[in-house]
Amino acid sequence: MTSNMSDVTPAKLAAAFRAAFSTRWTRRHGHAPPTGDTGARPLPEGEQAGQSGTPGPVAAESTLWRMRTTVKDEPGSLAALCTVLAGQRIDILSLQTHPLAEGTVDEFLLRAPGALEGAAITQAVARAGGADTWIERADTHDLVDAPTRVLGLATRTALDAAELPLALRQLLGRCTIRSLPAAPVGGGRGPEGVPVEGALEDTVMRLRAPEGGVITVERPYLPFTPTEFARARALVELDARLGPRVPRSQDLLTLPQGHDITVRRADTGDLAAAVAMHERCSPRTLGMRYHGPVGDADRYLNHLLSPRFGRTLAVQTASGRIVGLGHLLWDGDETEVALLVEDAWQRRGIGAELLERLVAMAAEAGCESVYAVTQSSNTGMVAAMRGLGLPLDYQIEEGTLVITARLAPGAEPERAVRVTRVEAP
Repeated sequence: MTSNMSDVTPAKLAAAFRAAFSTRWTRRHGHAPPTGDTGARPLPEGEQAGQSGTPGPVAAESTLWRMRTTVKDEPGSLAALCTVLAGQRIDILSLQTHPLAEGTVDEFLLRAPGALEGAAITQAVARAGGADTWIERADTHDLVDAPTRVLGLATRTALDAAELPLALRQLLGRCTIRSLPAAPVGGGRGPEGVPVEGALEDTVMRLRAPEGGVITVERPYLPFTPTEFARARALVELDARLGPRVPRSQDLLTLPQGHDITVRRADTGDLAAAVAMHERCSPRTLGMRYHGPVGDADRYLNHLLSPRFGRTLAVQTASGRIVGLGHLLWDGDETEVALLVEDAWQRRGIGAELLERLVAMAAEAGCESVYAVTQSSNTGMVAAMRGLGLPLDYQIEEGTLVITARLAPGAEPERAVRVTRVEAP
């Protein structure tokens, strides 16, 4: 039983058969995409995914589940499994097989009666010979078949280099992805190299990053299959072949004072202009942003502008001078926002505009919250966070103020400026 089946109808199967460089930087391994942007959605308390025996949800007319189990690679094993599921009135909406050296991992999308708990499903699977079973809640997004989903992720990656870590997360489900640069920003030894073809070790895969360094993907409890490893490697190879790229659309804005500015995506190609902006900023402004003296802004900015670690928005004047930068940084299982506005352009609504856009991008990426690390004396940043109109948490951490905003699904802050979207030539 080594054939791949990307979509099998329920009827057929029933019959036979998902830095900013703050004080936190020093405590983390690197920036990674948010947990929320996964093919597997977070579950309410008491309904978390787990291995066989984990309680599941109750009380719904029908429930979608994603399930993985390992069966023997011999005739009749899949038929026995599907017969047991049919006996529980469970419809099999789709099936993928992942052949291994010994046995086969079968991945199902199931529709089960709402009263049927996850534990009952895994117990039934165990009776049919399934082992190492993993089950979690799914939703209608998971109804897209695997080839269509992979093609969509490849398209997103092709259009925007910043999409690679997010695409990997959606491809592989609930996991932690870290991009480690070949030369760490703070100096020191870089990560251990990996072979050109990458390395797969149970629940960890390591891939050579397109720009150097290493991309590490970890998924607790659920080992990666060779098929998943091949798909991830193909996405990284596509990214490497296409080279650096960001969307070139831009928005023309009119500030309340009447000045016209442009907001667009930025990348490492804007390094020289960003360093020049640093040179025009006062020591106090830079200290507020970086929480201390900044002697090598070019090294910091080269990392911050890289799409591997998040997304950056730049604000430029009609003359093309960059006067503001906003960063959305993947920070482990959290997402950080950071702002820097040139002194002469402060108190004009630029920071609030950047923050609103970054928060909207975070929500689109599936983040549940964003945090900003600042100082209590930075009244501009505190006011901008409060201006979002979102629930906020405040805490003092290592002498700095950490403000966390919990994102409301689908919520978009009100804009204080007029926006005209244009396509860059």
